[in-house]
Amino acid sequence: MAALSFWSGKALIVILVLLSSVGSLSVTGVDYEVGDDEGWKVPSSGDPQFYNQWASKNRFRVGDAVVFKYRKDSVMVVTEEDYGNCNSSHPILFDNGGRTEVDLDRSGPFFFISGIVGHCQMGQKMIVKVLSSSEEPGGSPAPANQTGPAAAPTAPDGSAAAPATVVSSLLWVLLLSVPLFSSV
Repeated sequence: MAALSFWSGKALIVILVLLSSVGSLSVTGVDYEVGDDEGWKVPSSGDPQFYNQWASKNRFRVGDAVVFKYRKDSVMVVTEEDYGNCNSSHPILFDNGGRTEVDLDRSGPFFFISGIVGHCQMGQKMIVKVLSSSEEPGGSPAPANQTGPAAAPTAPDGSAAAPATVVSSLLWVLLLSVPLFSSV
């Protein structure tokens, strides 16, 4: 009976290790800091396309987030028309807390402007295009300015390569757990 109890305890440990390793392999999005070191402010370069150029250097996917860091300013998500007119009177989202994280929860464009009068006209606005799964390039490297966990690798055909990673990780856990059962 003691051997059964001993085996059950070790089996429970192995099961917990397996479950925790599978859980840690879940794919999460990437957080992008808007403007890198510049942050979210009227571009110091005077370039009205600064933020759109920054956004075009990144590959945004559903599940990612853009993080705005700023002082004495605000972030608004607006419609395409309000973006084009720098109109801040009807925002979809408004925040002025100094750090705003916007989840990119769908594919397509997101339009951002500053809510401070005159800032949008001076270039503090940005369009982020979120790729649909059919637009995602296969095997492209992760951008250098990301924070948080990296996206799951993709196979040449664009499909997720995560299942192979899960199987490989499970095999390692099983191989490492063999000594636990050899003493039973």
